[in-house]
Amino acid sequence: MKNSESSKTTLVIGASLRASRYSHSCVLSLAQHGIPVIAIGLREGIIGETAVLKGMPVFQNIHTVTLYIGAQNQPSYYDYIISLTPERVIFNPGSENHEFEVMLRQAGIETIRTCTLMMLDYGDF
Repeated sequence: MKNSESSKTTLVIGASLRASRYSHSCVLSLAQHGIPVIAIGLREGIIGETAVLKGMPVFQNIHTVTLYIGAQNQPSYYDYIISLTPERVIFNPGSENHEFEVMLRQAGIETIRTCTLMMLDYGDF
């Protein structure tokens, strides 16, 4: 683990309790890489040692938001995510959303279209 990674608290939106889902693997991988992870999903539960919460809880010091929800389900999260003032939002494959990306950049938030799991695997997180 790089020292800088421990300060990159990451919020996974669309976390699934189903082990076959990429969002599930992402939560586990973030934790394995020593990155503080918070997860929000449709159902409450546990992934590894990370609690999956419902709704839109207020958090402080979120560095990265990584999205595992499609563009059609993102509008209700626009204001919420912007209010968290993350440094960046990662749009994983299938979550790309030009409209939201423009809004985020206008708010001074970096947007990245990539796979969080690949970033972690290649040490680019």
